[in-house]
Amino acid sequence: QVQLVESGGGLVQAGGSLRLSCAASGRTFSTYGMGWFRQAPGKEREFVAAISWTGSSTNYADSVKGRFTISRDNTKKTVYLQMNSLKPEDTAVYYCAARPSGRTDFTSWGQGTQVTVSS
Repeated sequence: QVQLVESGGGLVQAGGSLRLSCAASGRTFSTYGMGWFRQAPGKEREFVAAISWTGSSTNYADSVKGRFTISRDNTKKTVYLQMNSLKPEDTAVYYCAARPSGRTDFTSWGQGTQVTVSS
């Protein structure tokens, strides 16, 4: 099990950028796949991006492809989400999640960080 703490959210104008960070505790972080999800008011939580435990494989929701980049630094036990060309529809609480090796579901979740994009 890992514990996750997100940071880096805030208020930004449309077209701007933010970088979210997710710091993990636990000795086995490097064996976990990691992901970012988001939940806007009145909507269900949705997948944003994921990265394999080695960092060699990534995938993205169509809505963020070409604008968002997920990365990780296993030496720092941190995963990042670089968000560029932000749009008002990106406004949501962003959550970091961890997926244990061999599983398809994310079992550990952070508390979330608010991202607000003004038009």
